[in-house]
Formats: sequence, C-alpha cells, structure tokens
Amino acid sequence: MRQVIGAATETLVAAGVASPRVDAELLLAHVLAVPRSRLLLIDDVAAEQAVRHAALVARRAAREPLQHLTGLAHFRTVELAVGPGVFVPRPETELLAGWAVDAALLVTDRQPVVVDLCTGSGAIAKAVAAEVPEARVVAVELDPQAAGWATRNLSGTGVDLRVGDMASAADDLAGEVDVVVCNPPYIPWEAWESVALEARDHDPDLALYSGDDGLDAMRVLERTAARLLRRGGVVGAEHAEVQHEAAPEVFRSAGRWLAVRDHPDLTGRARFLTARLG
Repeated sequence: MRQVIGAATETLVAAGVASPRVDAELLLAHVLAVPRSRLLLIDDVAAEQAVRHAALVARRAAREPLQHLTGLAHFRTVELAVGPGVFVPRPETELLAGWAVDAALLVTDRQPVVVDLCTGSGAIAKAVAAEVPEARVVAVELDPQAAGWATRNLSGTGVDLRVGDMASAADDLAGEVDVVVCNPPYIPWEAWESVALEARDHDPDLALYSGDDGLDAMRVLERTAARLLRRGGVVGAEHAEVQHEAAPEVFRSAGRWLAVRDHPDLTGRARFLTARLG
C-alpha cells in the first residue's frame, strides 16, 4: 500500500496538485471503500484496485477536482453529491455557513427563516437545516444543472428549493426573513487566467464570474437582502480576499445597513462580510 500511495503522491506533486499526499490517500480510500483513517490497517492492494486507483490519480493529475472523482464533498456536518455542472463547496465557506447557523439560533421567539441564495450544491442550506432543524430554510439556484444537484442533496431535508434568479425567486418572503446567506460569484472576468485549473475548467462559469469588478452579484444581493429581511435581519456573503474593502462598501454605500463588517477565514484572509438591516 505504501508503494501505491507513494507513487501516486509523486505523480500528483509533479502535476502541481495542492495536497498530493492527502489526495492520493483519499482516492485509494475511495477505491477500497474504507475511511482514509483505516488505510494504515491495510497491507496489500489488489492488482485491480491498484489499476483503478492509478486511473483516478491520472485524472486528478490532469486537475479534475478530487470531489468529482469520488462524487462526494464534505461540508461541516453534511455530505454532498457533486460532479460536473455544480460548484464544488470549499472548506472556507464552512465559516460563512457557521455564521448563518449561529444567526438563526439567535431567533428564539419564532421559527427562524433562512434564505440561501446562489445555493449551488445546496451546501449552506443543507448545513443550516441539519444544525438548526427548527428553522425554515429556503434555497435559490439559477442554473438548472446545479439545481439538479441541489435537488438530490436537499431531498428529505425539508429545505424549500426554488429554481430561479436570486433577484426575484423568494419575493413571497419579502420582509419575513431573519437570515440571508450567499456565496455569490465574485471573480472579475479579467482574472480568468489566475483561477485554479480545478475551478476554471470544471466549475460552472455562472458560479465563478461576476462582471468587470466581480461585484455585480454582490450588488444584486444587497438589494435582494434588503427586500427579504425583517428590520434587524442579517445578511452574510462570501467574497474574494482582495474585495475586503470593496464588497462591504457595496452595503455601506446603500445607506440602509448597520454593523457592516468583514470576517477572516482560518488562515486570516478576508473571507465574508455581514451586515444588519437598519
């Protein structure tokens, strides 16, 4: 087994994969249908399994997302089916989801209402529904293919999935929402070449790019959140590190938000903003 993982790791290192050893082990665990933590208990890998593993490693070396190869993404306490046509949820977005969970838990005098805009795979909505089961959770996704993945992931969770534009898909909830959360597209078109190959070649453009400055969707979100939230309700949205001033300014300049602030991820990089409707 060590030889199999070692050879795979070398292949992934040469290909520039960010976490070669981890990916090699996760792919082998997938082939063997065991948790990664149990690999140390396995001495030998059958020839057929080694061939399957090598094929997956070659695809990963070509920068196909790990989650597409395993068909699964882990996000906080939930698992998500992912593949071509849907944005693969990133670990850093778990902090935004955690903020939404905490904000929903602060609503104790009624059923909290949470709307997840640009839900993609349904990651944030599913996490909130799992961790705040008393909440009413609504998820919105524009892309039909991504919505298909969200339908699969949100089945049985009680989340109300709406397929449509975030600007209008939840108009029936105007003034009734406690928490709006969103991981919108935020990459400027001109930054295309700097995007990691896994995202650039495999994530949907609709989930990545948002106008010349990357903030077109953020501006729509600001207006939508203002319409959906109760007075005193809160909004949280992810953004790029370089937008740590520009993204919050979208909300500050609107003149209707209080306590606009930015939050770092676990590496200290600016990651998401929050604001309260005045």
